[in-house]
Amino acid sequence: MKHLFYGGVHPQYNKEMSTKGTVLRTITPKQVVIPMQQHIGAPCTPLVSVGEHVLLGQKIGDGEGLCVPVHASVSGTVAAIEPRPHPTAGLVTAVVIDNDFQDAEAPHSPLPQTQEEILSAIREAGIVGMGGAAFPGNAKALSAMGNVDTLIANACECEPYITADDVMLRTNLDQVLQGMMILREILHSRRTVLAVEDNKAQALEKIHACIKDYPEIELKVLPTRYPQGSEKQLIQAITGREVPPGKLPVSVECAVFNVSTFAAIYRAVRLGTPLTRRIVTVSGEAIAEPQNFIVPIGTTFHDLIEQAGGLNDRTERVISGGPMMGKAQEDLSVPVVKATNSILCLMKDKNAAAENPVCLRCGKCVAVCPMRLQPLYLYRFVNAERLDELDRLNIMDCIECGSCSFTCPGKLPLVERFRHGKKLLKEANAK
Repeated sequence: MKHLFYGGVHPQYNKEMSTKGTVLRTITPKQVVIPMQQHIGAPCTPLVSVGEHVLLGQKIGDGEGLCVPVHASVSGTVAAIEPRPHPTAGLVTAVVIDNDFQDAEAPHSPLPQTQEEILSAIREAGIVGMGGAAFPGNAKALSAMGNVDTLIANACECEPYITADDVMLRTNLDQVLQGMMILREILHSRRTVLAVEDNKAQALEKIHACIKDYPEIELKVLPTRYPQGSEKQLIQAITGREVPPGKLPVSVECAVFNVSTFAAIYRAVRLGTPLTRRIVTVSGEAIAEPQNFIVPIGTTFHDLIEQAGGLNDRTERVISGGPMMGKAQEDLSVPVVKATNSILCLMKDKNAAAENPVCLRCGKCVAVCPMRLQPLYLYRFVNAERLDELDRLNIMDCIECGSCSFTCPGKLPLVERFRHGKKLLKEANAK
């Protein structure tokens, strides 16, 4: 292949677990818990009150600055507005809605016509990056306008177990492709690429059959390798360009959006509907019936796990996300948010750190780091709180992919320590 990113690993992918049975199931919870913070940026302020009746798709929270609104994912009555556990952000103010099972919809927004109206529609629909980053979609598109020549749809989905994007391609491919065309016209990109890893045979079969109707879109099939789905590594694999340390993809004239984000953009711009539900993979050795669901935002992990047959009695860990970059959960009352692509239920965390980790100075972590960092030195300097050295060695460029932890024979808690080091450096820079 012409372009390959540096480093990376080949974990056991286990994706067949969630694609053997029903391709996609819809669930309807009795109650949803919708956090006012579901994106990078300022949290929303609730726009409803306890006891109020709300409609499906009604805006229930909004704010100013780097912020996008949140919407009711069911129709029903507001039961509470209070702090609730969040899968990644601790306690967050949430609007709790008792479902009336009527799905009475709020009026759809007028369909946008101009470029400015399309960007406004993307914001008003509450669209964020749905691959995990949750950056507001309108802000990302606005920063890329006139500054990029390559638009990339990321369908690599390189984390083990997760198949949500795979199922999106198999069930809603036209929405993805039309969403790509919408953003292509806004950004005026010369090249528009759908990037898929070669382990998605059924999705690729459908893409090959449909993409001929979209001559402006190029399909790029990439060899399976983790973390191919990280945007900087994907850009290098597609274009050969390397994003400089501390810079964003726009610095090399590229923009990357997740395929589920493109589908949400299509629904907002062409159908006038906001982001109120998403596909979530529920998988792992500890779940009875691994599969994919179409889930109203705010459905609790507990309700979703029960719909997948429940946990077995040897469950050790439930993770929001994948085994490499996901976050272990202490409370299954946390809700699905816009960036939740997977709930992973494991009997044993294979990537967990050892009780008495020891650095063997083998250098394997250096060989697999896709950002060309030096994890063994970063680990040492974090523990010593040498912020000058952490800055010099570009710790802020760590994408927390977990490749170093995965390959470390001493089972050091590398990613955990790097997160701590980045936090220390941010706090020092703020002062």
